[in-house]
Amino acid sequence: MSKLENILREITPLSPEDSFLVFDRIKASFDFPYHYHPEIEINFIYKGKGYRRMIGDHTGEIGNIELVLVGPNLPHCWANYRNKHKKTHEITVQFNQDFFNQSLMEKNILKPINTMIKDSIKGILFSQETAEKLKDSFLNLSKMDSFESFIEIMKILNELATAENTTLLSSYSIELETFADHDKMKIIHDFVHKNFENKITLNDAASLVNMSNVTFNRFIKKRIGKTFVNYLNEIRISYAARWLMEKNLTVFEIAFEAGFNNIANFNKVFKSVKKTTPTEFREQFKGVKKIE
Repeated sequence: MSKLENILREITPLSPEDSFLVFDRIKASFDFPYHYHPEIEINFIYKGKGYRRMIGDHTGEIGNIELVLVGPNLPHCWANYRNKHKKTHEITVQFNQDFFNQSLMEKNILKPINTMIKDSIKGILFSQETAEKLKDSFLNLSKMDSFESFIEIMKILNELATAENTTLLSSYSIELETFADHDKMKIIHDFVHKNFENKITLNDAASLVNMSNVTFNRFIKKRIGKTFVNYLNEIRISYAARWLMEKNLTVFEIAFEAGFNNIANFNKVFKSVKKTTPTEFREQFKGVKKIE
């Protein structure tokens, strides 16, 4: 995400000397605005059924128990939707990015955690089974002394990194996906992100990496599991979704800014990708506080 000017930048109390901070709170409601911060964050929510989760351009109603890992600078918040609990238990763990020291994370034993942290730039939702399994660990964190809590956090991170049935939430991330240097996919990726608002043909993309259209189609399908047209449309829709949240433009204007020259086609593709119409998607974010 290139621009965060319209979203609240939270200044967290985490100092450079802190390994992490644990916030353990009983809340009647979640009223913190849609916001972002460079710190990595785990959110555990108990008795939160009926709250709405907003991570990047993802929205969803949460169940009674919720466990999400939010990566650096990814906008997020939870908002009351139809929650009836008077007391929702929220436990948040915030880490400085340098807690996950790269040279340490490359050790074999920590590679699963390293992979998970890289994936967190889109937000990771863990299954209710994983949340239930780790419930006592989270509930006890704030009762432990510093070193005990450090050991417990490492256990939690390992459990999360090896958990099954996880879901990446946002279709965009603040940091662009990384590819090996000189990788053909990186060339395509950079080209599409820089030119998505313009007309891009299959031949345009294929010629960038000196491939025929047929060879290029096979290459893209193998690398990302979808056609080039679908890949291009998903990138365009991810930008459109952000603008629906952040800009006071009409759906028509956003469609054309995102590279669609036909509003009917934009609505059709948007619904296919997001499972909702552009207007309904924007409506889901109404009432979310932003700094204009």
